Amino acid sequence: MIRVVPTVLALLAGGVPVPLDAATTSTFQVSATVVAGCLVVGGVSNYGNLDFGSWSALSTSSVTTALGGTTVTLQCTPGVSLSMSVDAGQNSASGTRNLKRSNGTARVAYQLFRDAGFSQSLGINQSVAVTYSDPSAIKLPVFARAQLPGNLPAGSYTDVVQVVLSF
Repeated sequence: MIRVVPTVLALLAGGVPVPLDAATTSTFQVSATVVAGCLVVGGVSNYGNLDFGSWSALSTSSVTTALGGTTVTLQCTPGVSLSMSVDAGQNSASGTRNLKRSNGTARVAYQLFRDAGFSQSLGINQSVAVTYSDPSAIKLPVFARAQLPGNLPAGSYTDVVQVVLSF
């Protein structure tokens, strides 16, 4: 009988599972954090065009335009405060944005605004709030005005400005 006990103990310890009391149910935590932010729809890097159109070199008109072309659409989490700033452009001089003739040095000064009535100036690198009612279809409010001097050489006049969006 002394030999039987070590054999039984060896079987219990080595290969035969011993039933234990165990819990058959338990829980685990599931969580997510939603971060407020904005998305540039389509991932485009060109936010649109300001096109003053074609005018006579002798024109002294005040010409206006609004951001158009393939304008960017933004989507933001509801309630996000969105702001934008626009730099001086590639052809600025003395704190003024300028269109520059592509084959020359002639310039036409222009100003940017954030309203169609041209009463709210959009200063160089000035951060301004972008208001919206539909957080899934936000358009940037950019309008421009230039005073043609009436003595311009014919040609194509352009500038490129950088827009910074903050939220």
